[in-house]
Amino acid sequence: MANQIKVGIIGGSGLGDSLHKTFNCNNTISRENAKNDFGYPSSDLYYGCIDGVNIVLLSRHGAGHKINPTGVNYRANIEALRLAGCTHILASTACGSLTESISRGQLVVPDSFIDRTFSRKNTFYDGTSVKYSGVCHIPMEPAFDPRTSEILIQAAKKLGYNIRKGGTVVTIEGPRFSSKAESNALRLWGGHLVNMTICPEVFLAKEAGLLYAAVAMATDYDCWRDCEDNVHAADVVVVFKQNIDKITNVLLETVKIIRSGEWKQDINKLKDLIESSNVSSKD
Repeated sequence: MANQIKVGIIGGSGLGDSLHKTFNCNNTISRENAKNDFGYPSSDLYYGCIDGVNIVLLSRHGAGHKINPTGVNYRANIEALRLAGCTHILASTACGSLTESISRGQLVVPDSFIDRTFSRKNTFYDGTSVKYSGVCHIPMEPAFDPRTSEILIQAAKKLGYNIRKGGTVVTIEGPRFSSKAESNALRLWGGHLVNMTICPEVFLAKEAGLLYAAVAMATDYDCWRDCEDNVHAADVVVVFKQNIDKITNVLLETVKIIRSGEWKQDINKLKDLIESSNVSSKD
C-alpha cells in the first residue's frame, strides 16, 4: 500500500524552513509552478521518501516565516498538496496552553477545535474552482482523522515522549495574542490549547478528501496564568526550537507506521462523505 500513499507534511512555526533538509528531500517544485485555482501556496513543495512512502513538505508561513497567520493562503496550500497526490496531511503547530495539565514542551494530538477566526477563506465550495462545485456542508465530528491521529500518538509513545491524546484547540485570528480576559474566556469554553493556524486548515483538508491530523506543542501559557510571564513571540520560537527534534522524530515515525496500514477504505469513506454532504443538484 505504501506506493498508493503520499503524506503531505505542513511545517509550522520554527519547523518549516529546516524540515526538507532533515528529511533529505531531493526534488523541489517552486511555489510559482504549484499555483492552482486558489493561488500560490506559502512555499515551494519539497518531495522526498521515508521508508518507501512518498512525502511532500510545505512551510505554512513560507520561507523565513514571512506570512502571518491570516495571510496564509490555506486553500492554495491544501489544494497544492491534493494536486501533488497526497492522501494524508500531518501538520505541526505551536500552541499556548489553556490548562494546568498541559505544560511547556508537552505534545498534544488534538481531536476538536473552536474556530474564532473571521477573515479567512474557509471553504473550497464558493464558486472559485469548477473542481469544487455546489454547496458542501461537511461534518466536522470527528474533526481530525481518528486513525491518523492515533498513529501520531503511537509514534510518540514508541519514541518515549510524553504525549496527550485529545484536546480542543481554539484558533484565534491573530496575529496578536489574546488579552487576559479573552484567554480566560477560552478556558471557560473548554479550550485546552490556543493557536492561530488550525482553522481553516483542518476543515479544508477534509473538504479536499485528505486524512488530516496534527501534532501540537505547548510553548507557553498564553496570559491567563498569574504566576507566569505573559506569552511573547520570541519565547514561543525558543521553546519550539528546543523541542524541534521531538516533532521531527514523531513525524518520521508516523510516516513509517502509516506505511504498514491499508488505507483504501478510509480514503474512499471520506470521498463518499464529501459527495453525500454536497446538497446541490448533480443535474
